[in-house]
Amino acid sequence: MKPRYKRLAIAAGVLSVVGVAAALVLNAFQSNLVFFYTPTQVEAKEAPANRTFRLGGLVVAGSVKREGVNVSFMVTDTAKNVPVKFEGILPDLFKEGKGVVAQGQLKDGVFQAKEVLAKHDENYMPPEAAEALKKAGQANEKIAATVVMEKR
Repeated sequence: MKPRYKRLAIAAGVLSVVGVAAALVLNAFQSNLVFFYTPTQVEAKEAPANRTFRLGGLVVAGSVKREGVNVSFMVTDTAKNVPVKFEGILPDLFKEGKGVVAQGQLKDGVFQAKEVLAKHDENYMPPEAAEALKKAGQANEKIAATVVMEKR
């Protein structure tokens, strides 16, 4: 084989290896993406079916029901509510009327959470949840100020 053809074969081999590696990395990245949705978006069927996503909003007062480690509650963005079921220990800061982000899947109209996150202090709310509440038109000044500060 001539040296010219050897160089072309090596270049083609390197390009194919780089292409396969890039395809694998992009596929892994795509499968690990977890998007945030509000209860209004979930009710409008904008959330993916049979795929993990995050649901955020406020815990509806009086909706928390505990049976051992099984907990059910409602999450709202003040416009729509979504029922959530979780099996495990909730964070200490989890309270009714406070902000929450749950990660899991929607099955038969009920969000099956695998992880529940609560806000960590009095003034913080995840930017996506605060923005959703602001869009719903029911946010108070503290939430609206948090959104403005997060965008800076």
